[in-house]
This record gives sequence, C-alpha cells and structure tokens, in this order.
Amino acid sequence: MEPLDPVLRKLLAQVAKAGLPAIADCTPAVARELAAARRAAGALASGPKNGRVDDVSFAGPRGAIMARLYVPRCRPMGVIVYLHGGGWVLGDLESADAVSQVLVDASGCAVLNVDYRLAPEHPFPAPLDDAWAAVAWAAGTFALPVMVAGDSAGANLATACALRAGEVGGPELRGQILFYPVTDHDFETASYRRSEAHGYSLTTRDMRWFWDHYATQEQRAHPHASPLRAKHLTGMPPTFIVIAGHDPLHDEGLAYAERLEGAGVPVELRRYDSMSHGFASMIGMIAQAEQVVREAGAWAAGSLAGSDATQAPASPPDAKIEESHVRSE
Repeated sequence: MEPLDPVLRKLLAQVAKAGLPAIADCTPAVARELAAARRAAGALASGPKNGRVDDVSFAGPRGAIMARLYVPRCRPMGVIVYLHGGGWVLGDLESADAVSQVLVDASGCAVLNVDYRLAPEHPFPAPLDDAWAAVAWAAGTFALPVMVAGDSAGANLATACALRAGEVGGPELRGQILFYPVTDHDFETASYRRSEAHGYSLTTRDMRWFWDHYATQEQRAHPHASPLRAKHLTGMPPTFIVIAGHDPLHDEGLAYAERLEGAGVPVELRRYDSMSHGFASMIGMIAQAEQVVREAGAWAAGSLAGSDATQAPASPPDAKIEESHVRSE
C-alpha cells in the first residue's frame, strides 16, 4: 500500500496532538460540538466563490427541509443534489460548503446542499427520506438534468436515492458522485482490519458508533442502508466513485464499483491510495482535496455534455433556478 501522504500525516498528527476525544467516546451532542469547534478554528476552508448562493427550503416528510443552492455564473448544465457526510449523525450545510463551492465551479451545474435530519434523533430511514425529498424536489422544480452526490454517509444516501429511483420508476438521475461511500455494514473486510491497527481520520470504532446510532442490526441488511447488498444494480446511473487507500471503507467502496461495473453501469473509479477518509473535505489544506472535487465536477460536466444537455456560454442563470429561490412550505 502507498504510504500516507506526508502533508496529510502532519495534519492528522496536529489533530491528535490536540487531545480531543475519539468520536466513539462521545455522545452525539458532544461530537457535534467538537465538529463545530474544529470548523470554527478553520479546519474546513471555504471554496471559491462562484455565482450566487441562496438559502432555500422545501417540504419534507416531517416538515420543511433547509438547503443551500449554489448557482454558477453560466447557465447551469444540471442540478447536483449534494448530501454531506458525518456518519448520519454529524454534519450540516457548513461542513459541505467548501465542496459545494468547488463542485459548482468545476461542473457548471447548480448544487443543492441538503440539511437532512440526523440520527440518533432521526434514525434510518429518516435521513434517506429527506434526501429523497430533496431529489424529488430538484427534479420537479428545475428544468434541468439531476445528479446525486455525497461523501461517506452522504454518498450512502445518494446511491440509496438512486436505488429508490430505479425501484419506483423515477425521477431519472443522470449520474452519481460518490466520495468514499458507505456501502455495507461488514466490519470484517481487510481495510477495516487495517483500521483496527492504525486508523486515520475514521476508525473502526467510529464506524461501529455511527452505525449503532443510525440503524438496527435488522435494518442494516436493507439495500437502502447497505447498497452493496442490493440484489440488482442494473439501471443505476453512471457513477464517479472515489476511494482512499487509508480508509476502513476502501474495500466496500471498491466492491461497490465492481458490482456496478458488473451490472453494466459506466463507472469512473478514482483511487487516492495515499489519502485517508474524509480527504475531499480538506479543501485549502491538502492539494488532493480540491483536485478530486474538480475531477468529479469535470466528470459531471462531461457526462451531461455527452447527453442531450447543453451548456450555454456566459449567460444569466436559468429562469427556473431564479424562481426556485422562493421558499416553499
């Protein structure tokens, strides 16, 4: 295996030196406070400012869902529904802001960053139901192709939405972008065993803690919780998938890419063997973070340009995007 990137190693060593408790030793409330403190201290940088950013809301299964809509300066090629990571327990609009900023800049698409409900207050399938409501709202609101995207647990929700879309006959999704996705609940893979010995960013204990807050043992076997266990993946949208070498989720991400390819789904697999889990969010801290998000954006733009979607040069934002800024209840 390729050694951990030296810049990333130094950053992780600085975090370890701070002496913060492990996620698995915290309550969800304390873990959220620590995540917010790290963000306030500048651990997560801001991406490039491009176009317009607006707060929006739309109806969800248990009330209004808040989201942040990023609109590029050019006419959008499509809309990417983005679902943040955080093990279904942590994360919010701010934690996905930098990735969303870079993604809109690189893709020429609008990005809808969704503040879905979190476990354990709202366990499976509540986060997925909110993600699905966001996909349905985007598809029904914008006269544009729709993609789904996410990192870690957000990628799990994104691909579960793609599975659900296939099961119920739509809406049509033009692609999915999955940064180191959670695709299974098997803690016995080789990458999980490596994590037991030397976990970086995310440990096996952390993932057990996240799963324990999100889903019961019985629920974890459902394909919407563990997409790798879906019987059929035929008809899933074209997929851009990123895996990190020093990540307990490496093996399940690779296995999911292989399952998709075996089902005839076009897959673009990017391996970052010197990276750890969560690296795409470290924009402004390591070069590979912005690089991989821009690769994902370029893939999205290329995928849509190859379909019936077209990009108009340097024109005002699409009228349907303009109209969507009115809050809906």
